[in-house]
Amino acid sequence: MATAAVETDISHPAPQNADAVVVRFAGDSGDGMQLTGGQFTLSSALAGNDFATFPDFPAEIRAPQGTLFGVSAFQINFGSGAIDTAGDAPDVLVAMNPAALKTNVKDLKPGGLIIADEGEFGPRNLSKAEYDANPLEDGSLAKWQLIKFNISQLTMDAVKPFGLGNKEALRCKNMWTLGLALWMFDRDRKPIIDWLNSKFAKNQTLADANIAALNAGHAYGETAEIGTPGTTGLPQRHVGAAPATPGLYRTITGAESIAYGLVMGSQLAGLPMFFGGYPITPASSILHYLSGLKEYGVTTFQAEDEIAAIASAIGGSYAGQLGVTSSSGPGIALKGEAIGLAIMTELPLVIVNSQRGGPSTGLPTKTEQSDLYQAVYGRNGDAPLPVISCRSPADAFDCAVEAVRIATQFMTPVMLLTDGYIANAAEPWKVPDVSVYKPFPVSFLDHVPEGGFKPYGRDNKLARPWVKPGTPGLLHRIGGIEKEVDTGHLNYSPANHQAMTDLRKAKVDGIADHIPDQEVSTGQAGGTLALVGWGSTYGPINQAVSRARAKGLDVSHIHIRHIWPMPKNLGDLLKSYDKVIVPEMNTGQLKTVLRDQFLVDCKPLNKVSGQPFRIAEIEAAIEEAFA
Repeated sequence: MATAAVETDISHPAPQNADAVVVRFAGDSGDGMQLTGGQFTLSSALAGNDFATFPDFPAEIRAPQGTLFGVSAFQINFGSGAIDTAGDAPDVLVAMNPAALKTNVKDLKPGGLIIADEGEFGPRNLSKAEYDANPLEDGSLAKWQLIKFNISQLTMDAVKPFGLGNKEALRCKNMWTLGLALWMFDRDRKPIIDWLNSKFAKNQTLADANIAALNAGHAYGETAEIGTPGTTGLPQRHVGAAPATPGLYRTITGAESIAYGLVMGSQLAGLPMFFGGYPITPASSILHYLSGLKEYGVTTFQAEDEIAAIASAIGGSYAGQLGVTSSSGPGIALKGEAIGLAIMTELPLVIVNSQRGGPSTGLPTKTEQSDLYQAVYGRNGDAPLPVISCRSPADAFDCAVEAVRIATQFMTPVMLLTDGYIANAAEPWKVPDVSVYKPFPVSFLDHVPEGGFKPYGRDNKLARPWVKPGTPGLLHRIGGIEKEVDTGHLNYSPANHQAMTDLRKAKVDGIADHIPDQEVSTGQAGGTLALVGWGSTYGPINQAVSRARAKGLDVSHIHIRHIWPMPKNLGDLLKSYDKVIVPEMNTGQLKTVLRDQFLVDCKPLNKVSGQPFRIAEIEAAIEEAFA
């Protein structure tokens, strides 16, 4: 077996215990880094670690091989304690080619470990990555530990007995790399082997070749001689299981969590679900997952465009089902008029917005929180609707249930905000005991009430009755033109439009009486400084605030789920702090809403790079506020 080259002696005679490790796999978009990361995540889950992941890939389906903009990466932070983020900086970077090294090495911790496939560092790939010299040989990586070996050749040697061509053989590189990573972190290969046998059940040769590559990478870690004579093996670490309350756990992504939460909500409401969607990154996965849940009364429809998707979902709601649609910012813009139709007709509808970098097509595979204005204000006319935001993949389940509850109980469309980071990322999820969820069954009006049928008559929550079309005696008009109070007839009069606009606003405002008061996530009510967040900023804010409090700083963390209407106590809570900072991945949208609603001088902390916040960035803002 070939001998690896190393810049620093990093050998360990036995696995070293570690509380948490951040690993990033990076390579060409055809190197299978997302698959490698996903299977390594599975191994982390089976090892009992807490973890958070960050898949980061290019927008192109297949970017030109070896180019800087074609790099695909997958980062996982796993540990034996609580993990809230995918980690600020990797401890280990696996770089499959020069472009992967160049785009990612700047993020590696000083003294961190680089594992590089030197077989890919030829003149052609070095040129594509804009290297003048080979970084594996010119000393430019001196501040990191470097291990380099020819993964490509080692993989081809491992799978040679199976008669694969060079192209097919090299597709097994990711499994060789995964085998090495499993050895480095003292992981069991059997679950991955079982998965490979299942994945390639119709082609045993490919299954056997990938398993051989996996085993070869694992064996290399055990036997490679590195550094000075007498030292053996790569650095090996053992990350113990994280404490966990007893229960059934599984790995879940944000998209899966939303799909399951929507199904749970429809079951609690006693309704079948109709989902009308159109594929768009990063929202498409919700359609994929729901299409496999037909046994729960779910009908999925892939429409020809965004407008048809939401129109079909509104039709589903009109017919007496739970209408759901999903998109990202550009698609939500196209759905805008139809969202107004759902508001005018006062039908329950759940609209999921998986935010991405904008405007226009923007950054299709990168994350952002720049659709808050769009969610709260982004329609013609005065068209209020409730807005809910989930903070993590696991939290998305309960947020989806809450969106269904509000939509069905108040006869209104509801927008559920997630983002690309939450949708694609994964974390452990304790499968909930469904018996603790309180049902909110829907009641359809099925008879003519005393005093006559009023299609826009209202209950004590200002919700109008829900009537299935064709119900005897309950014929009524529905559509986008202004409706008359109570009767639902067309009425353009100034007084009627004023009254109906006020009623629609009062109904949405009144939802504040039916949601929980805002709690403090970390810290206490009142004090020197509060950091207020929403959505996927939860992890880095929580970690930064926890670290600052450990240093004795009087800082607290408030994270808002109900964006509109906001909890009734939120204004007084914010005013109980001397200073308020709002970190968000936009140019200051929640900050503006809070200033408008509560006249609180919130200070912005903004990031619009397509990447999530790092803990260090928020820690620096806290320290500056106290300085």
